[in-house]
Amino acid sequence: MSPVPKSAMAAALAALLALGGCASASTPYQPRSSASEIEGGYSDQKLTEGRYRVTFAGNRLTSRETVEGYLLFRAAELTLAEGYDWFVVVDREMDHRITREIREDPYYRPWFSPSYGDWRPYWRYHGSGYGWRDWDPYHGDRFWTEESVSQEFEATAEIRMGRGAIPSAEEQAVDARKVTADIARRGETVR
Repeated sequence: MSPVPKSAMAAALAALLALGGCASASTPYQPRSSASEIEGGYSDQKLTEGRYRVTFAGNRLTSRETVEGYLLFRAAELTLAEGYDWFVVVDREMDHRITREIREDPYYRPWFSPSYGDWRPYWRYHGSGYGWRDWDPYHGDRFWTEESVSQEFEATAEIRMGRGAIPSAEEQAVDARKVTADIARRGETVR
């Protein structure tokens, strides 16, 4: 068998790191699509002329602030793309999913286990303020388990768009050009 050239190994390592980076990256500003390597993104649905439902969904590594910021940017971008100047949020909603995973401690392997089959130790202890409690390492007691928690956020807004100067009656109206300019001025990269 011939040795693998260093350049081929370097290319393979770079590809592996790139794939690993995709699995551990927060959702970028992108359209929501099954073709994307990273889960999540924006979507919009036209309800009537000048009225849309805009959504941005983040993955477990995307903060709530990022999801809300990308939703605001998408609403502004869509408003300008449709030939309007400002928009008002008519209705909004935030979906927050929490996933808890509890795994048995992988390092808890008592020396007696294989030798004595189904023998299971069981303890009682006195917890401060709780009285006597049971403690069983094989039935999900938190002392012997590891818990991981992940959160995902999805924000939705129904927007109504308008043209020209913002009327004084529209106190909650957002200037779409100002949103995009503010993001550019801060040097934030949305794309």
